[in-house]
Amino acid sequence: MAGVRASGVAAVLGLLGLLGLAGCGRGSGAAAESASQTATVVGAENLAIVTSGVLRTGPVISGTLSPIRNAQLRAQVGGAVVQIDADQGKHVPDGSELARIDAAGLRDADLSARSAFHSAQVAADYAARQAQRYDTLLAAGAVSDRDREAVMQQNAQAQAALSDARARLVAADKQLDYTVVRAPFAGVVADRDVSVGDVVQPGTLLFTVVDPSQLQLDASVPAEQITEVRVGQPVTFSLNGYGDRQFRGTVARMSPIADPSTRQVRVYATIPNPDNALVAGLFATGRVVADSARGMIVPTAAIDTRNLHPAVERVRHGRVERVDVALGLRDAQADMIQIVSGVAVGDTLLRGAAQAITPGTLVRATAMGSDTATAAR
Repeated sequence: MAGVRASGVAAVLGLLGLLGLAGCGRGSGAAAESASQTATVVGAENLAIVTSGVLRTGPVISGTLSPIRNAQLRAQVGGAVVQIDADQGKHVPDGSELARIDAAGLRDADLSARSAFHSAQVAADYAARQAQRYDTLLAAGAVSDRDREAVMQQNAQAQAALSDARARLVAADKQLDYTVVRAPFAGVVADRDVSVGDVVQPGTLLFTVVDPSQLQLDASVPAEQITEVRVGQPVTFSLNGYGDRQFRGTVARMSPIADPSTRQVRVYATIPNPDNALVAGLFATGRVVADSARGMIVPTAAIDTRNLHPAVERVRHGRVERVDVALGLRDAQADMIQIVSGVAVGDTLLRGAAQAITPGTLVRATAMGSDTATAAR
């Protein structure tokens, strides 16, 4: 709405120098009549121009941008950091290597576990063949049930030992894999907390990786306005450092509980950021768009509500005339209102104290301390 107000001011200033031209077009008789009357001086701050634009209504929100995917990578094994492959601000593919931790001891443990597994595999295979052989001999009556039972017990023990050796090998492999720190998804390294030579323990923070392509606006809405908010509604907001630029998102979810101290409800909106133009951590202010309309809009102060029906004081041919209007949406945040009918885009309206001027009065506007006649329409 800042752009709408700026264009309105520019239009007012552009109109301030046109009354003389309008007067010339009305003929010498009209000019003589105007000259015989005293014009009421109106400052530019008491004029408004009907413009065309979009009005939006809905609860005002404020909050902070944060990445939806944010991973803090911690050491899962202890040891010295022997290699760093990523620094702050670096874009990293999914699964790419970020760092290495000394793996000498774990590599030996992995080799030992692998050797034990192979030995257990050989023993288990032999025990399984023995059990099968004794099944055949028992069917032929060549061995007793007791002998077969002993062989079956040995086979069960060999198979259990194989399962234990396999589990130990898997654990050793995982420990060895943990010495290579990898990106959990494609993103950007937001923080690097270690350097080559640092000795880390399990749980030590190493990197923070974020996905900047999809952000989240964590905002608050007053509890009394929460009924106006629904999942899927658009959100518009501005950010510190981005001037008047407006950004859009979509309400993704809402907290089912209001904050007991502020009586506000948390609302979370997803914000697409494919070109990484937005920076997480910035403070945002905006609104959930409950309704919107395109049409003629003016500052709320241009509407005269002193009588039964809303009206405006329009300047036409240099004189004030009162016109009844029909109103639409009102944007309380921008202090603008939609006019559905009664005026046209480009009309000049009085606002504020100037609305007390009697209809039919000749008016003259001032700008920068010099008198200039108001344009006629």
